[in-house]
Amino acid sequence: MNNLDVRFNIPLTEWTENKDLINWVEEQVKLCSPKDVHLCDGSKEEYDSLCKQMVSSKTLIPLNSELRPNSYLARSSKEDVARIEGRTFICSEEKEDAGPTNNWRNPEKMKEKLRTLFDKCMKGRTMYVIPFSMGPLGSKMSKIGVEITDSPYVVANMAIMTRIGKAVLKDLGNNSFVPCMHTVGMPLEPGQEDIAWPNNPLKKYIVHFPETREIYSYGSGYGGNALLGKKCMALRIASVQARDEGWLAEHMLILGITNPQGEKIYISAAFPSACGKTNLAMLTPSIPGWKIETVGDDIAWMKFDSEGRLRAINAEAGFFGVAPGTSKLSNPNAMKTISENTIFTNTALTKEKDIWWEGMTKEPPEGLTDWQGNSWSKESEGPAAHPNSRFTTPASQCPVIDPNWENAAGVPISAILFGGRRSSTVPLVSEAKNWEQGVLYGATVSSERTAAAEGTVGELRNDPFAMLPFCGYNMGDYFGHWLKMEEKTSEDKLPKIFNVNWFRKDNSGKFMWPGFGENIRVLEWIFERVKNPQANNVTETPIGYLPTKESLNLEGINISEENMQKLLTVDTSSWQKEAERMKTYLTQVYGKRLPENLLKQVEALEKEFKQESLEKA
Repeated sequence: MNNLDVRFNIPLTEWTENKDLINWVEEQVKLCSPKDVHLCDGSKEEYDSLCKQMVSSKTLIPLNSELRPNSYLARSSKEDVARIEGRTFICSEEKEDAGPTNNWRNPEKMKEKLRTLFDKCMKGRTMYVIPFSMGPLGSKMSKIGVEITDSPYVVANMAIMTRIGKAVLKDLGNNSFVPCMHTVGMPLEPGQEDIAWPNNPLKKYIVHFPETREIYSYGSGYGGNALLGKKCMALRIASVQARDEGWLAEHMLILGITNPQGEKIYISAAFPSACGKTNLAMLTPSIPGWKIETVGDDIAWMKFDSEGRLRAINAEAGFFGVAPGTSKLSNPNAMKTISENTIFTNTALTKEKDIWWEGMTKEPPEGLTDWQGNSWSKESEGPAAHPNSRFTTPASQCPVIDPNWENAAGVPISAILFGGRRSSTVPLVSEAKNWEQGVLYGATVSSERTAAAEGTVGELRNDPFAMLPFCGYNMGDYFGHWLKMEEKTSEDKLPKIFNVNWFRKDNSGKFMWPGFGENIRVLEWIFERVKNPQANNVTETPIGYLPTKESLNLEGINISEENMQKLLTVDTSSWQKEAERMKTYLTQVYGKRLPENLLKQVEALEKEFKQESLEKA
């Protein structure tokens, strides 16, 4: 690579003999025209140096070292605050393969567009080359990517969220990798002054090529748009790899649950946003003797082992959590995790140089500065912290991190949970009668919109498997892939599938179930169903098995008899409408790509509720 008129901190050839990687980096250097190239080693010295550099450029504000050691606050520009689903594209060869839930573009035309955009895009900036592993180093379940970026903020966050550096290239050897190209889209002319948060407010593209396993991101420096190991590789590209290789890449938490007798199982769970995923992953049980430990809060890669057990790894090394609403009440373990070595983005700043956000304390402290750098008080318009403000923090700091969270073989999954925010109809918990009905649970996940989401508050939004923005191919085919998993093992080794709903409301609009630490009571019932599936602790209904009231541990919990009855009841008339809604959604959106077995499942449900309704009439 000495023929390039660009200075490298370390020649790439010193670390790898992978010709595809060397050639690719060389091509990108020629295309992007950076002033120099930095190959990332993942060391603490490198991280500290980058943070110091970003403090100097005003990208980062150092926080009070006594209150929050080695932590920083970043403020993005107003137009770069969240994932941009409208500018996210799947460029499969055939439009049908992207499916109705993805934005599709012709791959050849998009490649031409991207080549124009990336031409000299890093002029005046440093190009960073980040070899990263999704999953523990040395695990056969892990995948390796290489992200090229001109953002030191991206490097620092990737260093927390993934495993990066020389050891990754050693693992890679001469094997293939996922090439990930990112730029903030703001080249610097000679003498041009940089800004604290460089981005391109007019042009933003987040592009995936599933057949060639490539990712390109232009114009945004924020979150999942720029940290390309996260949603881009871990879900959109990995879901295609999983389909082709016979495993599952899922938007799921993974937790370990241990009963008072010391028996332990592992559970994975998929919930749409604003449904308490991170809170459940780090739950503090209200029942003495039970223990929850966190493997991951967002990504689960799951494969069947040689004995037919489904095993899961957390593909990430950190938590990229939504800050607002996180508190010592809702998630004390998350609050302990972010006590040091954390990058906060778009939170408020206290006069003591610490962070704050809505929901962190009952009352906001005096003298706040909001996420845009303006003085803020309770009388100010808008929130102090952006609703999508974030923290990036090492998973290893979590006080309830599972001892097996980096186990190369993964952890064995005994149960899979689906759930959404539903104020009516859907009971507290149900167990699918079989794998196919469980897949129907996943395919029909829906959640009521909150004030933090686009659309009308309370309106139902379908989010199958909580993967709607993240599946890299036709979701009808994705349902079919889930159905095929049943063929990979025996029935007794398949994880049981459950649907949960912590969000039922009574007639006055109050939540019937207290949630948070009390959710251990539902997990306890699930635990018992896994350990003793023949136990007489269920009521059979068309949608599956529900707990009998006696089988739920309700000692010390204050819930009225009427509310408990509603939480454990399947109302025929409501479910007749729900089954019709589910069928309409599946058939209208996925059409011919909807698997026949899934259509039969929903039609059987529809038929059962119609029959029940007639019998009651």
